[in-house]
Amino acid sequence: MSSSSFSQSLRRLWALDKFSYSIRVLIALTGSMALCWYQDQMNLLIPLFLGIIASALAETDDSWQGRLNALAVTLVCFTVAALAVELLFPYPWIFVTAMALAAFCLTMLGALGERYGAIAQATLILSVYTMIGVDQRGGEVTDFWHEPLLLVAGAAWYGLLSVLWQALFSNQPVQQALARLFRELGIYLKLKSSLFEPIRGLDVEARRLELAQQNGKVVAALNTAKEIILHRVGGGRPSSKVSRYLKLYFLAQDIHERASSSHYPYNALTEAFFHSDVLFRCQRLLRQQGKACHELSASIQLRQPFVLRTGFAEALEDLHASLEHLRIQSNPAWRGLLRSLRALAANLGTLDRLLSDASNPDSLADNTDPSLLDRSPRNLADVWNRLRQQLTPTSLIFRHALRLPLALAVGYGMVHLIHPTQGYWIILTTLFVCQPNYGATRRKLVQRIIGTAIGLTVGWALFDLFPNALIQSLFAVAAGVVFFVNRTTRYTLATAAITLMVLFCFNQIGDGYGLFLPRLFDTLVGSLIAISAVFLFLPDWQGRRLNKVLANTLTCNSVYLRQIMQQYAQGKRDDLAYRLARRNAHNADAALSTTLANMLMEPGHFRKEADVGFRFLVLSHTLLSYLSALGAHRESTLPADAREQLIDAAGAKLAQSLDEIASGLAGKQPVAIHSDAEEALAGELEQMPEEMDENLRTVQTQLALIARHLGPLRTLAAHLIKGTPPA
Repeated sequence: MSSSSFSQSLRRLWALDKFSYSIRVLIALTGSMALCWYQDQMNLLIPLFLGIIASALAETDDSWQGRLNALAVTLVCFTVAALAVELLFPYPWIFVTAMALAAFCLTMLGALGERYGAIAQATLILSVYTMIGVDQRGGEVTDFWHEPLLLVAGAAWYGLLSVLWQALFSNQPVQQALARLFRELGIYLKLKSSLFEPIRGLDVEARRLELAQQNGKVVAALNTAKEIILHRVGGGRPSSKVSRYLKLYFLAQDIHERASSSHYPYNALTEAFFHSDVLFRCQRLLRQQGKACHELSASIQLRQPFVLRTGFAEALEDLHASLEHLRIQSNPAWRGLLRSLRALAANLGTLDRLLSDASNPDSLADNTDPSLLDRSPRNLADVWNRLRQQLTPTSLIFRHALRLPLALAVGYGMVHLIHPTQGYWIILTTLFVCQPNYGATRRKLVQRIIGTAIGLTVGWALFDLFPNALIQSLFAVAAGVVFFVNRTTRYTLATAAITLMVLFCFNQIGDGYGLFLPRLFDTLVGSLIAISAVFLFLPDWQGRRLNKVLANTLTCNSVYLRQIMQQYAQGKRDDLAYRLARRNAHNADAALSTTLANMLMEPGHFRKEADVGFRFLVLSHTLLSYLSALGAHRESTLPADAREQLIDAAGAKLAQSLDEIASGLAGKQPVAIHSDAEEALAGELEQMPEEMDENLRTVQTQLALIARHLGPLRTLAAHLIKGTPPA
């Protein structure tokens, strides 16, 4: 391998988002293992490793100052939790009461944000690790400070590595998040191009469903990138590098709005232009732009200059030539369709320009409102208000905060009832498997059991093949790294890896073989407790709240529509209010997709409305596409004489209709299947004089598409409320 190829391989490896994480874990585990071998104190290994694991699980992205503050809070929580377990362990009734109360309070902290939720979850995990340590000593509490000190020392060791790493490579997470964002956008654009395939009988609904699900991934990547950039910006002025990343983020938002736009029903375009090459031209250009997003992603990740490939100008010229050829034929039936295709071509041209701007984001003008919405609590009053809002049975967090302590208490009771060997692994399994909803819990249960079985099988083989203690210690470190690399994406593999790590660690003190059957038994019992708790106690069946999720989707679309029409009245400005309305609409669309995915994991009776839900997802995403197209063309304000008709009348009426359907869904009140006013409005919008301005035509066409779309939305909403399948 040449030196340049080797250097490029190292650069690609360094650019991987899991690589830096794995390096930190590797250093922490290897350092602890080396210390224990050097001191000949292998009995220190298990608490040190468990402290490292808990600290790494509590880690969330932040600046180095933010991570240092979070580490201080984490270590305080860990210390209090570990000492409380040691001191209360001999008193079962007091212990289980304190454990349940702590589980409730810590779970409720998840309402304050991801950072607090991660620290709370890790504190619970470390509490169970402390129980396991006390159980290893036969329940004797001697030198109550000794084991907590080791656990907290392991946590502090990893935490300091994390803070130091963040101080040295502060912008690496931003690059990785933006690279992931543009990669997901590239996939979205390629999927969008498949809608322009001129094939008769094409299942557009299935492709739109796939597109809606991919849109959820794009939205998740946008939200992650925003939070990571926000941690670097804080309340001050961003540095030049962060400012560059911020401009790329806003550029991605613009690309997403234009990529998610729809200008006309695709079946109608296919029927009309089946014998023309115009749809192939659109498809080719979209695919090229999707590929360009992938290349931009790689450039950001590898920190290399991005140069937009040539060929886009020619492809765009070919598309305009095809449109001109169709216009010359003067087919009256094509008049409205050609207007939509011209708007599409203009949109694709702007996409081309945006991708070209990505090659030098520093040159972009600072005409966008740079503020980002920080959702984290600002003071104690804000903390209390957020917690108080969640203290209601309708809150999913509150229900999970009641359910989890019950499950842990049952697990604790099982430990004392049947006195199994290594019984506190039951509680740990319950803690990991018990999720806020049944679908996620069922998925985690299957992955946990299979992963544990695989880990035990592989461990049994490796124990016989490699009896040497030093080799086994290397396996333990490698398994720990594999766990952290895969814990969010391949949980089955992660579970197998952590099982291997535990086996090898315990074998260092001569207790490895004794863990095989207890570990499998405890996993089965803990998983059964978790799934039973989610199924029987305050279950969050997604089907029962589907109407509210759908209502929220339409409400967010209504707010987005009002913001768009306000921009047409006052002029284009990407201020925080507009971007927030747009993001909330896409977040609601993604939340609906997630809800339906979880519904498919639930028992049959509770997913009977899944088919209606998926059809609604296709319709709501199509509606969002029409709104995105309307937002994408807000380059200029509307003429004064058109504002009253389109903004004050049509736009307001359509937003009001969306609110009306949403209100009916939320309250399970009857929704009218047909609206004469909406039909009349659609008819008025579709009647355009020939001399109308092109921009005004586009606005009127999109509003007409939205008006025609309300009928199918009303039909599905009415059938969902009545509980009957639509025809």
